[in-house]
Formats: sequence, structure tokens, C-alpha cells
Amino acid sequence: MGNPFFLLAIMTSGTFAWILIASGHYFADMAPRSGFYATIYSFAGGLLFGLGASANGGCGVSTVSRFARGELPMFMTILGWIVAWLALEPLIPQATAPESIHLSGPIRYGTLMALSLVVLCCLFFVRPERRKLWLSILGIGLLGGLVFLYEPHWTPSGLLRSMSLSIWHGDTEKWPESTRFMLVAILILGMFVAAKLTGSFLLRGMAFQSAAKHFAAGCLMGVGAVMAKGGNDSQLLVAMPSLSLNGFAAVASMVVGIFVGLYVLALAGKDK
Repeated sequence: MGNPFFLLAIMTSGTFAWILIASGHYFADMAPRSGFYATIYSFAGGLLFGLGASANGGCGVSTVSRFARGELPMFMTILGWIVAWLALEPLIPQATAPESIHLSGPIRYGTLMALSLVVLCCLFFVRPERRKLWLSILGIGLLGGLVFLYEPHWTPSGLLRSMSLSIWHGDTEKWPESTRFMLVAILILGMFVAAKLTGSFLLRGMAFQSAAKHFAAGCLMGVGAVMAKGGNDSQLLVAMPSLSLNGFAAVASMVVGIFVGLYVLALAGKDK
């Protein structure tokens, strides 16, 4: 939306997630997630997800946040995710799974520490109000990384996807654990309480055209997330801090998709 600084802050939101990954690795014997090489599906999935997010007006977590604030059209986006996973995921080639990237601990954490130092140095050269915004987003990314460390599939979209696949395959073993339902329930409760406290809760209905648009956007986001092995949240807070080339490629394509989508929507608005 013409604010490259805000985009940069979001792109670097997972910069310090490696601290939690390293802590879990060395102190709790938790194996760090492996990165993946980029494939054509990384780019194609990211592009589709970005196009869907631009039409929807938000990504996965922000969709649920807006729904918790009373925006009923977001329910159609969520329904689009489910339909996409149920109807289209079996058609996406699973044999094209990306190859894992195996990095030693010193290389992995040395690279991440160097990148973190670069971000910290950049913070000294921005205006105080921008520094506060950047640090806030880095803090949110750090907390998000902590939740991902506890449960890698904690996001609402991830929960719905697991439920959809369990129903599709008729496999009860794939049904999500109760802790995942609790995490999402608490997440939505927190969003609702925040909306009430800030006075931003407002129940908004939806017309047929709006419902159709958000449903189509949800389908695009769902298919894109499957192809790219995750939505923007998991790419920013898990894949990129794991130095996954798949994550970098997917996020770059998502940004391109969002830019193209917003450009097309602006042209359509001018025509009207």
C-alpha cells in the first residue's frame, strides 16, 4: 500500500525466532525444522496465496481476527479454505515434495545471528516512531515463534486443514489434538476481547457479491498454501528462520501476488 518500511518490518518479523529454535535445540533436545529447496510450486503457490490475500484484504490470521471483530464476510474466506483443501488438495502432485536442506548448527545459527545483527544495526538509522513499530513487530514475531515451537500447526488455517484432511481421508488419527483446538479458541477469545476493549467490534453483514469474492479468495489462499507448504505466517515465522529457500521464494511470490492483486483491483475500481 505504498509503505515499504512497514513491508520490510513484516518481512523481518521472524528475525529473532532462531533464539527460541536454538534454545529448544540445545536445552530441550528439540530437533530444529529442516528447510527446503525452492520449487516451481513455491513460486506458484505463493503467487496464488498473494492474489487471494489481496482480494480478501488479509492473510490467514488477520482473516480470523477480522471475523472475531464482527466481519461476517471473513467466514466465507474460511469456508473457501476448507473447500479448497477438500476438493483440490488431492489433485496437487504430492510427489513433487521439495528436497530438504541439511545445515550444521554452526552454519545455521551463525548465519541467523549475522542477519539479526544487520537488522539491529538498521534500527539505529530509522526514526524513533518507526523504530518502535519495527521492535513491536519483531516482538510479535518472537512470540509467534514461541507458539510455533510449541505447536508448529497452531494457526487457525492449519487446524481447519487438518480437520478437512481427516474428514477427506476418513482417518481419525489425522484429527487434530485437543491442544490445537484450545490454542485457536484462546486466540479467537483474545482477538474478541481486544476488539471489545478498543471499541473496534462491529457486526457487519455481507451481500452476495462480497460473499462470493471472499469465498473465491479463500479458495486461492487455500490452494496456494498447500502448494507453497504454508501460508505467510508459517513462512515468515518458521520457514525463513530455518533458512528454507522454499520459504524465501514463497514469501517473495506472495508479495508479488499481493501487489498484482491490488493493482488489478485498483484498475477495476477506476473502471467503475
